[in-house]
Amino acid sequence: MSTNVKLLLVDDNPMVLGMLRQALSPLAIVTTATDAPDALLKAVDDPPDLLVSDYRMPGMDGRQLADRLKSRSTTAGIAVVLMASKTDISEKLGAQDVDEYVEKPFFLKQATQRIKRVIDKIALEKLAKSESTDGVVRGNLSQMNVIDLVQSLEMGRKSCLLTLNRGDEKCEMYVSEGQVTHAVYGSLTGDEAVFKVLRWTGGNFQIDFEGKTTERTTNLNTQGLLMEGLRLLDESKREEDGGTEEEEDVLLDT
Repeated sequence: MSTNVKLLLVDDNPMVLGMLRQALSPLAIVTTATDAPDALLKAVDDPPDLLVSDYRMPGMDGRQLADRLKSRSTTAGIAVVLMASKTDISEKLGAQDVDEYVEKPFFLKQATQRIKRVIDKIALEKLAKSESTDGVVRGNLSQMNVIDLVQSLEMGRKSCLLTLNRGDEKCEMYVSEGQVTHAVYGSLTGDEAVFKVLRWTGGNFQIDFEGKTTERTTNLNTQGLLMEGLRLLDESKREEDGGTEEEEDVLLDT
């Protein structure tokens, strides 16, 4: 899913920078910088929606870069993802004003998935601002699929009624503080209803932020629903592909 989210990617390692740029370009409009001073100039000139930066860099590090941007009114709202070692995250960074951490060393696919969650959250927020006139957000599942939608609502801790339509099929999914609490799809309810629509590759969605219910039919939390749903999807795909092994992932460090 290509979006209008602007992403500034910063890393002093050309190989890591190039591979991440290639992986993230289908998801966002990516600009790169090889050091923090260059990134700061680019961000001030054309503020991105998201900064993805290595933490350890010569001179100004990623944390200092993020702080500089947060201190300016024109760039204070930029979301931040820092790539850092487990030790740096626990001992030096901790509970900072960061939207996501990517722990190094990391597999490229895993890092892309973590960053994608933040991209999708930003994309949904931008969609809500640009298209919502009555408190309801409408869109096509080609813009954002069901899994991306649910992950974005969870990450943003949103409460709403998410309605999904595909031809004559309809699913209503209630979300409270990011957690799916009730879902109905035909005769299916709860977890089974959620698993069914995660397979959809087309259709439309509507998000009503005033939609509420006291009914609860789900047993798993949102992450549990998505993980189990993805497992079922992967299992189904493997059966269709005749058990073909997945392509080997790339481990990145430094």
